[in-house]
Amino acid sequence: MNTLSYDFLVIGSGLAGLTAALHLSDEGRVLVVSKENAAEGNSSYAQGGIACVIDPSDTIESHVEDTLATGCGLSHPDAVHAIIQAGYERIADLERLGLVFERRKGKEDEYDLGQEGGHSRRRVLHAGDITGKKVMEVMLSRVRECGNITIQENWLAIDLVTTSWIGVEGNNRCAGAYFLNKENNQIVSVQAACTVLATGGAGKVYLYTSNPDVATGDGVAMAWRAGLPVRNMEFIQFHPTCLYHPNAKSFLISEAVRGEGAKLMDIRGEAFMDKFDPRGSLATRDVTARAIDHVMKKHGDPYVYLDITHQSKEFLKERFPNLYATCLGYGINMATDPIPVVPAAHYSCGGVVADVTGRTELPGLYACGEVASTGLHGANRLASNSLLEAVVCGYNAAMEISSVWKQFSRDVPIPAWKLGQAVSSEEAVVVEHDWNEVRATMWDYVGIVRSGRRLHRAHRRIRNLREEIRQYYDSYLVTADLIELRNIADVAELIIRSAEQRKESCGLHYMSDHPTPAKHAVDTVIRDQPGGPLT
Repeated sequence: MNTLSYDFLVIGSGLAGLTAALHLSDEGRVLVVSKENAAEGNSSYAQGGIACVIDPSDTIESHVEDTLATGCGLSHPDAVHAIIQAGYERIADLERLGLVFERRKGKEDEYDLGQEGGHSRRRVLHAGDITGKKVMEVMLSRVRECGNITIQENWLAIDLVTTSWIGVEGNNRCAGAYFLNKENNQIVSVQAACTVLATGGAGKVYLYTSNPDVATGDGVAMAWRAGLPVRNMEFIQFHPTCLYHPNAKSFLISEAVRGEGAKLMDIRGEAFMDKFDPRGSLATRDVTARAIDHVMKKHGDPYVYLDITHQSKEFLKERFPNLYATCLGYGINMATDPIPVVPAAHYSCGGVVADVTGRTELPGLYACGEVASTGLHGANRLASNSLLEAVVCGYNAAMEISSVWKQFSRDVPIPAWKLGQAVSSEEAVVVEHDWNEVRATMWDYVGIVRSGRRLHRAHRRIRNLREEIRQYYDSYLVTADLIELRNIADVAELIIRSAEQRKESCGLHYMSDHPTPAKHAVDTVIRDQPGGPLT
């Protein structure tokens, strides 16, 4: 087994991971590992923008209030304030690196700020309607120019390596990780003084998602197997408006479209959001997704419409060039046709317990971005707070690591990968079947609206699947599909267990048999021994 040694290991190449890597490169050698090409991930697909207090008439307090209200009492005020307060400086960093945000037409000294659901005013900076792609292009360009950073693509993380797991005396800490090189199916280990977990989301746990194929919850699963606590995993945000078309895979219709006046209608042309929330089509995502789900189920409709035909073709092509062109490619003219949309799993508000500097309970391991639960999002994420959290906490993690990393050795001897009696599998169909069953179970029983009975059924099925997967994992040589299957099954159980513990409706967690919110909601924390139970 090949073993590499770096000062810093960053697992994940989204905005949070690249931000941390860029700032850590001033301290030592950094390895950034990406499971596919480095640009592939949720950061690249973010359309709306980055929420930040930048308008002189806006205030930190207003943004904090909107975030806390959206979080339904479970956002941590100190974390919310710290992240929002730091936003302006991190936006300035991005601009210094070369990112150009849209300016108002004819007023180059003023930002063109968008408004999205849950925000009380316009405060969303954007680069056209492909902000995430533009951000990632700039970040990857700067990272690739840095001589102290190595990007390794097509490596899939298998597990974190902790000193207690490998029998090293002393206090337990993270020593690195094992990876599968997908190009030659060889196992590689990486030693590092500090490891940053920035693996992104877990949308592929569900049958329908806006996330790319890489979003299989790897970081949460690995951290939980290593014994770290995870928090609020029941809060899965379903984006209300994914394009409904047989040839469109996971294409998101940005919330910014509603910010520019788009209305949600049923397929008979009747607007319905005012019946569910006084904010109408600018209600928060949890309210909007449940409203769409209710309308679809009430009438047996396969989708609803998002109508922005009141705006001109010229406006739409300028404000939403990518959305306009993509919809047109599917035969939908946004200027004349309502857009068919459905909700889809989008964002995980829970994750590995970490503070705003990325610190976890395991020394030497930091978590930032969507994989982490910092306390910002609570029971529901405010639109466009995700890229904000990624860039702020990625930076914070680098600063924290820079102050402590020299106390950790990067030379912990990581044992060779044990093959045991494992052989190559000739039954890949088993992996595919289990993969589909996990995702279908989660969609049918642990979706937008839940019940105690559905959760119990889901738990029983996922528990049995995890046992089958564990036996399969122990018997056969690891493959990328098997590693990801193991991870989505682990994360599925964490979501179900968290949901079963919450006996009330709160934010993104809506229970049909417990519809009343708790007066004082508390965090759901799951803390297991390394490896986790199968019960």
